[in-house]
Amino acid sequence: MGGSVLVGLDGTGNSEPAVRWGAEEAAVRHLPLRLLHSWVSQPWSVSLVPEDADRRRYGTEVLRRAEAVARDLHPGIAVEVEHVAEEAADALADRSGESTLLVLGSRGHDDIAGFLMGSVSLRVLGRAECPVVTVREEESAVGPGPEVVVGVQETDTEGDALLAYAFTTAAVHRADLHAVRARAPAAAGDAEAASAAAEREVLVASLAPWCGRYPDVRVIEEVVGDRAVPALLGASSRAGLLVVGRRTHRTPMPLGPVVLALLHHSRCPVAVVPRG
Repeated sequence: MGGSVLVGLDGTGNSEPAVRWGAEEAAVRHLPLRLLHSWVSQPWSVSLVPEDADRRRYGTEVLRRAEAVARDLHPGIAVEVEHVAEEAADALADRSGESTLLVLGSRGHDDIAGFLMGSVSLRVLGRAECPVVTVREEESAVGPGPEVVVGVQETDTEGDALLAYAFTTAAVHRADLHAVRARAPAAAGDAEAASAAAEREVLVASLAPWCGRYPDVRVIEEVVGDRAVPALLGASSRAGLLVVGRRTHRTPMPLGPVVLALLHHSRCPVAVVPRG
């Protein structure tokens, strides 16, 4: 995979976990790290400062601190800093096309309005051309740890981008991959058992080509008789990363209710992967 690992910074407390996560991804994938800050899209308290020069100085300090964090964690990685006079959502979405991965920080679980409702992160997530990982400010881990969970609902080529990212991530981090397929519960008894078996066959078949490409990745297949959101939240309760897909041409809600719910309720970082 080419391109850099791009991290969007707003200078608040939620930026540092995203920087650390991005630096780790750049190191394990042998890619450069690109840190971006928009001085015209700064936090509310800073954006009230009337002088552009002061806002630029603030942005320069944000980037300096972020670079220091990244180099302290991985001294050998290549780091590029970019200070832009574009709206943050536009700058990040535009640069996502030349990036392997985009990492965004988000506020904690109790701040509903800040992260999910009308934020820069939400607009970027709906427009990005590469996978986007959201890392909450309380996140202490750098990387997905021993297990990556991926939701597998699409079983045709539309799911290729999702599985490519999930398998690659598990491989570079030497993590297990837990593939989850949600299904509506059938009637009890033989019908329920037959439905579960049929869905498991579908899941196994969709994973088979990727298992062949990544033989060193241990894959756990699970079919859950529940709706997608509770099934994935339950599976990811002890995971380090939850990977889900989004349709690139979905309107008027680019992310859809399932992705929004997972972003809001997941206790681990979430990677949102654009697919056809």
